[in-house]
Amino acid sequence: MTIVVVGSGHNALVAACYLARAGERVEVLERDEVLGGAVSTVERFPGHLIDRGSSAHIMIRHTGIIEELELGRFGLRYIDCDPWAFAPAPAGDDRAPIVFHRDLERTCASIAAACGARDAGAYRRFVRVWGPRSQRVMRAFAGPARPDRLIRSFWGLDARAGSSALSREFLQTGDALLDSWFDDERLKAALAWFGAQSGPPMSEPGTAPMVGFAALMHILPPGRAVGGSGALSAALVARLRADGGVVTAGDAVTELRRAGAGWRVRTASGRELAADSVIAGTHILTTLELLRRGGFDAAVLDEWRRRIRVGPGIGMVVRAATTALPSYPGAAQEDSAHGLQLLVSDRRHLRAAHGAALAGELPPRPVVLAMSFSALDPSIAPPGEHQLSLWAQWHPYRLADGSDWAGHAEREGDRIIAELDALAPGFTESVRQRLVQTPADLERELGLLGGNVMHVEMSLDQMFFWRPLPELSGQRVPGAPGLYLTGASTHPGGGVSGASGRTAARLAMRGTRRNRFAPFGRQ
Repeated sequence: MTIVVVGSGHNALVAACYLARAGERVEVLERDEVLGGAVSTVERFPGHLIDRGSSAHIMIRHTGIIEELELGRFGLRYIDCDPWAFAPAPAGDDRAPIVFHRDLERTCASIAAACGARDAGAYRRFVRVWGPRSQRVMRAFAGPARPDRLIRSFWGLDARAGSSALSREFLQTGDALLDSWFDDERLKAALAWFGAQSGPPMSEPGTAPMVGFAALMHILPPGRAVGGSGALSAALVARLRADGGVVTAGDAVTELRRAGAGWRVRTASGRELAADSVIAGTHILTTLELLRRGGFDAAVLDEWRRRIRVGPGIGMVVRAATTALPSYPGAAQEDSAHGLQLLVSDRRHLRAAHGAALAGELPPRPVVLAMSFSALDPSIAPPGEHQLSLWAQWHPYRLADGSDWAGHAEREGDRIIAELDALAPGFTESVRQRLVQTPADLERELGLLGGNVMHVEMSLDQMFFWRPLPELSGQRVPGAPGLYLTGASTHPGGGVSGASGRTAARLAMRGTRRNRFAPFGRQ
């Protein structure tokens, strides 16, 4: 069987690796000269290896994919982020920071010092309750979004609480969950900001499990790939080539056309490839456009496009080369520099930013997550220098006043850096070079339409067997046999997991009507 994989995002590469390992002929076609999509690392400044998209990897470390594909043999190595998160006190506040260690008791000791003994005890109980729940959520995320599989993933969990009570807890807002467990607003804000990394604000129904993922970090914390986030994609490419797969960069697919029992794939260079099956790792709206060019029913495509909600955009990034790490008053650098620096102390800050984005306006104050992974992996920066990624959420893709992002980029970059400087005085002076990635830049460089790093909104009605639409949630396109979908547009959504790619590979193999499931590991 010949399989063409469109795009080289990490899910597409995962699918290609499983198929090549099973003996199929696989070619990956990528429009960019850089492989890996949003999981890639390039030299932006001399000696600085800068991530283009993701930086910390969480979900893929819980899926078993790294072990199944033996990516360690192909150069992939992770360093645990421990502490995995840090929340400084507000400017002018002499209270202790909150430090989230992998070790639960050390974390509770930090919470006790910063927020009081009552919240420390509540957090200990929270982790014990939500740890098993989050493991079940991760199990549900790791495979196809079939109702029967989701039921099996949660079967028997907290049975004493009753299915109705448990469903209510899973479907409630993240804010409601936090209010039911904790008193201190600083702790609630830090956990809400961690949960909001999935995209939606914690005021939306169904976001409680996103907060609950914090419990999972005490089992296995976020990992930093040595050499940058792109080290994962590099290992996948190496694995694929070792098994005979082909990767072609710099040649965009321009059309997907049904041809007899197979597919005809055209590229920008004029190539025309015949394939038995196609796996599309592009944004779902990009994939639908490729089908339109190939003669697929335009009315059906238009109807699907109208119902898929990309959203107003999620955020933007400042990548900075610095002479020093941020220095937070009252905090040891080994506590602050190794994980996610959650620079928010009140959920009103989050709510104001999200409300502004919905109105097409810039946030009153940017909400910032800082990451300084050169403290963990010195290989990504020259000696004596560091680098930081400052992720700011929420920034709208389309501005209500009709202005272009190019006129706001540097000024918004200044405001993002100022948020960190207010908590770590002197940081601004340490910045030697910087790159600002606006929502428009994320779309242009990485194909993230609307600047949404999750492809389409991660709201409850676009998750599980509704992602991106009920008709497309099986990672197939009705009326297009042999075409399989993967990537953040499909279950389980955005983030670095690889699960969608593994599922797409299984579906493609089953499409051959051959009993060759063994190479794909556990389900």
